[in-house]
Amino acid sequence: MKAVLVGVGQAGGKLADHLVTFDHERGYGSVLDAIAINTAQSDLQPLALDTVLIGQDRVKGHGVGGDNELGAEIMEADLQEVQQKIGNRITTQAESIILTVGLGGGTGSGGAPVLARRLAEIYEIPIYVLAILPSTEESNLAQVNAGRSLKTIIDTVDATLLIDNDAWKTTGESLTEGYKEINQQIAKRIGLLLAAGEPAKGVAESVVDSSEVINTLRTGGMAAIGYNEVAAAESTEENINTILTATRSALLSGLSLTGETTAESALLVITGDPDRISRKGVEKSRRWLEDETGSMQVRGGDFPTDSDQIGALVLLGGIQSSDRIEGFFARAQEAAAAPTEMEADEDKLFQNDDLDDL
Repeated sequence: MKAVLVGVGQAGGKLADHLVTFDHERGYGSVLDAIAINTAQSDLQPLALDTVLIGQDRVKGHGVGGDNELGAEIMEADLQEVQQKIGNRITTQAESIILTVGLGGGTGSGGAPVLARRLAEIYEIPIYVLAILPSTEESNLAQVNAGRSLKTIIDTVDATLLIDNDAWKTTGESLTEGYKEINQQIAKRIGLLLAAGEPAKGVAESVVDSSEVINTLRTGGMAAIGYNEVAAAESTEENINTILTATRSALLSGLSLTGETTAESALLVITGDPDRISRKGVEKSRRWLEDETGSMQVRGGDFPTDSDQIGALVLLGGIQSSDRIEGFFARAQEAAAAPTEMEADEDKLFQNDDLDDL
């Protein structure tokens, strides 16, 4: 799938940067263009992307300090400029626009819903949001920002692919160390998903192209992605169970949203040396995925890569409920009701609890 990336806020810009790097290093050419938008000049400077600094008249390039209502106001005020910068990158080749955003910060959680709504009004191609949920270790303010932003975004775009920081963070790691690893994990998963149908080596026996990705996400709402690799045996017959093992691990332990397996639709992409990929293994894994997710819309295929490992990429679309998300919203509500536990001035940020006003 050919995509244009738009990173909003600090975490969103970093993630877009990782995605571009992964796509360039693999030579897939799935990322047509990318741009990063922020209110903080210092967060834009390290990025190897074109950047747009917004809100200079209000925050002088110093960011919004976690205030997502201010982030929304600034994006609204500078929307025409941002829209033009993005529009210059949308060509007839583009099959989707993907906004990458960390939902805990101010610029991302406030600005992304405003921008997503405008893009959805203008373009007929799908608008997706790759949304990073804050860790439970992060501040109450981050929980409030994410809860409000997520509710707004889900109702605005074609699908919201959730990345739960707690799904991959290793015990004992600092948040900074954890985020770097998470960005690399996300870039690999999304990079492979976008590249499906455009193999760098070999010919897929069952092609997974852009339409399969779009149809899997057509159900809207929340989505999640998982991936796992297992060392491949020499023969295809020996790799029947290898493929199933990789698929099980991708869904049960490698998913970007902890604890969720049920979905309206799913896509299974098996990666690896085409001479080692077993069609019987792919079909067996696809049937297992149907049973595990409860979905009758499970698409599947293979994506040839130059690797001695078998990989399984699982995309879930139309996740209707999740214990993690329900707990997340509950914590966000508790945080909003306890301003004395937040950082200075947080009590004045969320006077209006109408999420649609973000």
